This record gives sequence, C-alpha cells and structure tokens, in this order.
Amino acid sequence: MAESHLIFIISCLFTLIAKVKPWSTLLPPELLTLDIASRLHFDPNSTNFASSDFGKLIHLTPAAVFYPSTVNDIICILNCSYNSASPFTIAARGRGHSVQGQAMALNGVVMDMTSLNNYDKGSRVRVSSSGSSGLLVYYADVGGEQLWIDVLRVTLEHGLAPVSWTDYLYLTVGGTLSNGGNGGQSFLHGPQISNVYEMDVVTGKGELVTCSKFINSELFYAVLGGLGQFGIITRAKIALQPAPQRVKWVRLLYDNFFKFTRDQEHLISITGLDYLEGALIIDQKSINNWRSSFFSPSSQSKITPLITKHGIIYYIEVAKYYNEFNSDSIDEELQEIFEGLSFIPGFRFEKDVSFLDFLNRVRSEEVTFKSKGLWDVPHPWLNLFVPKSRIMDFASGVFTGIMLKGNKTAGLILVYPTNRNKWDDRMSAVTPDEDIIYAVGLLRSSGFNDWEAIEDQNKEILQFCEKAGIELKQYLPHYKTKEAWANHFGSKWEIFKERKAKFDPKMILSPGQRIFNSV
Repeated sequence: MAESHLIFIISCLFTLIAKVKPWSTLLPPELLTLDIASRLHFDPNSTNFASSDFGKLIHLTPAAVFYPSTVNDIICILNCSYNSASPFTIAARGRGHSVQGQAMALNGVVMDMTSLNNYDKGSRVRVSSSGSSGLLVYYADVGGEQLWIDVLRVTLEHGLAPVSWTDYLYLTVGGTLSNGGNGGQSFLHGPQISNVYEMDVVTGKGELVTCSKFINSELFYAVLGGLGQFGIITRAKIALQPAPQRVKWVRLLYDNFFKFTRDQEHLISITGLDYLEGALIIDQKSINNWRSSFFSPSSQSKITPLITKHGIIYYIEVAKYYNEFNSDSIDEELQEIFEGLSFIPGFRFEKDVSFLDFLNRVRSEEVTFKSKGLWDVPHPWLNLFVPKSRIMDFASGVFTGIMLKGNKTAGLILVYPTNRNKWDDRMSAVTPDEDIIYAVGLLRSSGFNDWEAIEDQNKEILQFCEKAGIELKQYLPHYKTKEAWANHFGSKWEIFKERKAKFDPKMILSPGQRIFNSV
C-alpha cells in the first residue's frame, strides 16, 4: 500500500510539473531536480526566438532557453550537463548578432546572457584603478552580459572610456571578446581582445576560473577570440583611458584603389589619428547606409557624378579626438596629417561631434532602418582579413570583377588596414601572417526571398581567392568541415584541439560554430 501511494505521489508531481512547464525529452530528467529548473523555458516564443539570429539565414531550434540570474546558475547548468550520462550542448547568446547560427544549439540549450542579474543597464560595470600615484592604471570591471554602450556610458561618468571599439555598440562584452572585437581603433590599440586584463570564465566542466596573462594564462589566451569553445565569459577587466570630449570626423574620397590603400597604410604608420576605416561606394544607395548618414544631400549630389564616371568610389574615414582646451589647434593638426595625401581635390567632408555620438553613430541608423522594416532582414555578411600583399589582386577580382559585374552591391563594403603586431598570437584568433592586414567587410542585406543569391556570390568570392592563392582568413568564421576549420586555424589547430580537450572535453559549448559539433 505504501509503495502504491508513493507511486501515486510521484505521478501527481510529474503531472503538476508537466502542467506548469512542458518538459523536453531531449534533456536529461535530472535537470528537474535542480533549483534552476524554473529558469528553463520550453515555450515556442522562447525557443523560436533563440532559433534565429541577426543573419536570418539559419534556423536551429533548441530544446530550451535558459535565463540565468546569477553566475552560479551558469555554473549549475554546465555542471549538470558535464556530469550527465547524456551531456547536452549549451550556447551562450548575447544579442544574437551572429549571421550563420553561431549562437544556436540545435536540440540543446541556448543561454540568454542578457538575463544575468535581471539585466539592468550598467549594473555590473564598475570603474577602478590600480597602481601607485602617477602610475595609475584604470579599468572597468564588467559583467560579460553587459552591452558596450552601457560600459561607455558608465565609464564616461568618470571621464574615462575603453580604448578599442566595434562600430556597433549594442553587443555584449562576452560576445565580442569571444570573437575579436575589431574596429577602427585596432591599428592603434589592437582589437578589444588585446585590451583585457582579466576574466572570469565558466569552463565546459562547470568550473569558475579567474584568468589573466599571469594566472591560468592558457585559459585566458584560449577564450579570447576562441569562438566560445572553451568557456563562457562572465566578467572581464577592460583597459580604460581618459575620454575626449569631441571628435573631428572626416571622410576623404578617392577614385583610385591603389592611392586609397597607399594613403591608408601611410596614415596608420604615423601618429595623430585615433580611428581609421575605409569603404567603397558602388552605387548611389551606398553613399549613405545603415552605418551612418554622414553625407548631406548637397554632398551626395556632388558625389553621384563620380560614381557614374568611375563605377566605384572609395573613402577613407578618420577621426581625431580632442578637448575644448586644444580645440584651436585641431584643424591645423589635421591639415598636417593630410599633407601629401592623394584624395580627390575638393572631396574632403567633415563633421564635429561629441565622443559619445561618434562611437554610437550606428544606433540612430538602426532606429531609422527598424522603423522602415529594413533592419530585421537577412544579412548574408562575409568578413575577411586579407594580407596587404594581395589586396590589389583581391580588389581587382572581387570588387571590380565579381561584385560590380554581378550587380549585387546593396549594403556596406568596408576595406581598411590594421597592424598585425597589435594582435597577440597566443590568443585563439587568427589573422594572415603579414605585418599589415586588411579588414574587408561585405556587410550586405537582402529580402527574405533573394538572400541566397548573395550567399552564392560570397562562395564565389571565397573560391576566387582560393584559386588565386590569396591566403585570407575569415573573421567571424563559418565553416562546415573539420578540414576547413583546420585550414582556418593553421598552426594553431593542434593547440586549439588540445585546449578544447582540456576545458570542454565533452564538447558542450557553442555547438553552433560547428567546429567540434556537426549540425
């Protein structure tokens, strides 16, 4: 009688659980016994949201979405998976800004990092310093779930700011540090991964580890640019410097690719500038784009005939920071920097904006594009690092060859150099093996019915580079085979595999990258 009574109670308990929350047979039942069970959501709204990303190209449905409120919750679920007879995959998702499903977990668990500490903007951003008077080093102690825009706003209250930025600030700290965080300041300060002092990481074993260049350094270097394969970043100590008040923001137009790249390489070799990027204008629609409405209507009218005449126009975009006390000399300093450059006479355009407005320049365009229904659309992006020695061949074959002739140019096309010595080879991130490398971003968008045509052109571009012997590297990489990943990492592949075996031996983390998990 007692045994049947117990069975009845257990039956009622599972019936009650089923009514409260549908359980997935894809996950081990022991998850039900944990305090975090209530933070697992199985409803279609949650799983459908986590089955897509910014790219809108890939759809992979997870078994559940996990909303942690503390770092201990993250440790708990990773421990559960690691110690289970049937380990389940887990993908940490920040803003879901990947474009090829990298933050997805088919039949696994997607962890929504923005729920950490009930995400309160800037709540886990603390500005501190270390060292003695006169030799103080400032840093921001930041939760991995925090957005860079909130890091900026909190640090500006102290007159400080991080030194390196991506163009778009509504990304999580953990997300960009897992990939690289390249941008217009990288030639000077290196990418964001080169400006981290310390991190807290939860490994694939469910262990919380504090790491830096001096403590648990193998994990530190593995995680930075490690594509989420070794651990989930829950805290990072970010380098800061005094923040300027204002920015002189300038664009210089070119009708010749050789002169365009030569001048960029010159500018990153001298002192004086704080930011440099470059871009192509292939049609009238790309004069202004989602990245910024920089050119006024009158400027656009002036530029249009150049596009008609040359087919492709190029511009170097630079910024010089300053404060009110040295505002009188800023124009003279810029004039000296621009001396001897080969941009088209009369085609220098500039703005004077606040430091915050410059760094956050993409946001206003995002709001505008969202209002027109043009933001949440497919983004078949392709980001590359091209060695300086082959950038002319790349431009000839890709820009004036494949893209211009293929008439698939809608969107933003970035081309700018950076200094490879600002990247640390001990980190997982890979770049071409030359002193100067070019970041090339084919940041195009499309409708929901024609994105495959751009994807096909992206494949054509990669095939062209392979046949031409251009030894590029993908940034934010996407491959489907182990052989392709081994080729991507090159000499780092063996150590990458060794680190995976050490920190995530059951291959739980970031299955959407498809490095060790097939989809």
